[in-house]
Amino acid sequence: MIPAWTQILTRIPRIDQTDWQTMGLAKRWFIATRSAVFVMTLFSALIGLLMAVPSGSFDLVNAILVTVGLVLAHATNNLVNDWTDFKKGVDKDNYFRTQYGPQPLEAGFVTEATLFRYITVTGGLALLIGAVLIWRTDINTFYLMLAGMFFVLFYTYPLKYIGLGEPAVWLVWGPLMVCGSAYVVSGQWSTPVFWLAVLYGLGPTTVLFGKHTDKLEEDKRKGINTLPVLLGEMVSRFMVLMIWQVQYLGITIAVLLGVLNWPFLLVWLALPKALKNVRYFANERPKQAPEDLPEGFWPLYLVAFAFDHNKAFSGCLFLAVLLNLIV
Repeated sequence: MIPAWTQILTRIPRIDQTDWQTMGLAKRWFIATRSAVFVMTLFSALIGLLMAVPSGSFDLVNAILVTVGLVLAHATNNLVNDWTDFKKGVDKDNYFRTQYGPQPLEAGFVTEATLFRYITVTGGLALLIGAVLIWRTDINTFYLMLAGMFFVLFYTYPLKYIGLGEPAVWLVWGPLMVCGSAYVVSGQWSTPVFWLAVLYGLGPTTVLFGKHTDKLEEDKRKGINTLPVLLGEMVSRFMVLMIWQVQYLGITIAVLLGVLNWPFLLVWLALPKALKNVRYFANERPKQAPEDLPEGFWPLYLVAFAFDHNKAFSGCLFLAVLLNLIV
């Protein structure tokens, strides 16, 4: 059954060859790039942009360009990841990632040549937007783009293979995206922006921790030394719980110190979601799908609950930024 747009944009649909052939190019691109996770990039960009509004030199054109450019860069990264893992043979033999959603190249939906066309067009548009932003701003934007290109090209290999994938995600979705977005629209970033960048970037990092913990055994057999492989399942699960605490306490401390204004305490509205999902990380991951797990989730498990909390925390943080502007 061909997935609806709401399914494509909010989850990773499970499709077969017939579904793929029946879909138009737009749906194929959004599925191949795993667009359901773009929400994390959008939050990074929007938080940085809104925090830059009070600077008095906000550039709306640059704001639109940087938002679209970051999403295209994220999409390029996902496509490059698929090609890299395919060439290294990671996705063979019913590997974890092939079970919860389509890997178009491994599944035979596309050829390498077609995937490269996807990468070329998507990455090319991201580079074009980056060039325009450099022209409209200054050399610092060029350095930011170079840093982004490095992570797009080298996240999967070698960073993910040597336990640096999780730190890379924190750096990219936090300081690089949030501060970078603020800079290209205002020519500056402030201490509050950096503080938020550090704390927001922890959210996508917990999502990656959840995903890599879910497939810890598979990665270990493939020689992919993610942080959960290096730390073990129990430590990795408790790392997520610790990071959640750092996010809430970090915002609160910033408010008490006067770095952030009181509206940022709105993030505590996401605490019930954290408390609801604590039990999944406090206990050993089950070997098979629990009966109460929604249909279509498994083998995704910890990552689903980490993503669920991250959306709630990010949404509350976004509202806090908006209220802060009004106040």
